[in-house]
Amino acid sequence: MSRDRKKKKDEGSNADWMTTYGDMMTLLLAFFVLLYSFSSIDASKFQMVMDGLQGKLGVLPGGRTVTRAELIEMGLDSSSPSNRQFNELNNKINQYIELEGLEEQISVEEDDKGLVIRFSGKVLFGLGSSQIKDNAKPVLSMISGLIKSLPNDVAVEGHTDNWPINSSRYPSNWELSTARATNVVRYFIEENNINPSRLSAAGYSEYRPIRANDTSQNRALNRRVDVIVLRMDEEEDYYNEW
Repeated sequence: MSRDRKKKKDEGSNADWMTTYGDMMTLLLAFFVLLYSFSSIDASKFQMVMDGLQGKLGVLPGGRTVTRAELIEMGLDSSSPSNRQFNELNNKINQYIELEGLEEQISVEEDDKGLVIRFSGKVLFGLGSSQIKDNAKPVLSMISGLIKSLPNDVAVEGHTDNWPINSSRYPSNWELSTARATNVVRYFIEENNINPSRLSAAGYSEYRPIRANDTSQNRALNRRVDVIVLRMDEEEDYYNEW
């Protein structure tokens, strides 16, 4: 009689820990199914998720993660400018644009990548040229002075309209758009001492228009250089697009 009771008691104890174990396995299964359902998984962010999960579950003694990487709560760099700082930068540039009467030549907008400072082609360069105009240099210096204090990477993109160019120096719009972006980056480095490791240049020719190339006004808008102050949490994704 006492032996049967002892056996039932032992079986009850086993069932208790198995219930807890089963619950944990179910949660883990649901977690990995959720990850798999994503169309794409960023490797670095996935690693942070795993580090955070291991720490929260206490898989290792003391709840320490496998690596010393930041947990998922620390995924955003603490030095990343806040929305307030982006707004301040936006306001300062817009004030300068209004003061100098450059509303039709320079615009500022915020998107998922960061803060986009958009220069029309004619404010920086002559037709078919990649040499920065002398009267455009103070504008670039003002912009570089504002972004120099931020830790963010800065991407410079050159764009053209769909009118072909074929000169000895620029056999196509690819070379022209790339040269324009590169010269802006060089100006930031050589004249304003921005750290070169923060800067990148790319030319996209006619293939990333913001308007249809069906009128002279729209083509003028497509001839542009974009200076993008990248959000820190978007930098890796931006470079992966290349």
